Amino acid sequence: MPLGQEPPQLLKQRLFYEGQKFNFEVNRLRLPNQVEGDWECIRHPGGALAVPVTVDGELVLVRQYRFALLGRLLEFPAGTVEVNEDPGETIKREIEEETGYRAKTWQSLGSFALAPGYSDELIYAFLAKDLEKLDTPPGLDADEDLEVILMSPEQLEKAIMAGEAIDAKSIASFFLARPFL
Repeated sequence: MPLGQEPPQLLKQRLFYEGQKFNFEVNRLRLPNQVEGDWECIRHPGGALAVPVTVDGELVLVRQYRFALLGRLLEFPAGTVEVNEDPGETIKREIEEETGYRAKTWQSLGSFALAPGYSDELIYAFLAKDLEKLDTPPGLDADEDLEVILMSPEQLEKAIMAGEAIDAKSIASFFLARPFL
């Protein structure tokens, strides 16, 4: 096997933090070239995201506060996949809770790694169409602070290009959905 093709050897694994949404570990590895080092990794169960589209062709987004960036970000509805939960079920629940809409038509847009340099989190993206507005208001979690925003695909694309929409999972999912909008 050529150099670089073999996986590194795991020498030691240390769990530094076990949280509700993710774990943080440090792994001591020996590379195929015999160099040893520590690699930090966030272990995350994954997330599901929807690109919701109304019957009028508008996109349903949320603007929510993100502590890590100390600001409000424009994003598509998303949520963490619970233990033993299918990502499709995760996003069906999240879209209703965060936006007050329910989709009649669902299409998988695939999955992608969010930050593979330090996390194993995968995002499962879906196109949600033929939305109906629910009679009940969104059922936000106690730690959620967001507002629902409607935009045309052209408006969102301009916001992305202007650097006003910077959430990577939403940008990637938008461009995966663009051919179907």
